[in-house]
Amino acid sequence: MSKAVRARLRALVCRVRAARRDAGMVTSEYAMGIVAAVAFAVILYKVVTSGTVTAELQAIVKRALSVRT
Repeated sequence: MSKAVRARLRALVCRVRAARRDAGMVTSEYAMGIVAAVAFAVILYKVVTSGTVTAELQAIVKRALSVRT
């Protein structure tokens, strides 16, 4: 076998071994992403349902509905 072929095979074997070691990390990364997304959604919900933001949104809707063209 030539040196180039051996080098390619060695590189492929190393990639397969590396993929096996990192296989369990994918689930934890998805879990952390979901937790972060839920936390952001909760914060956004709290901000949007606060009294100040609700009043401003109602004022914007009232102005938009009262505009005459």
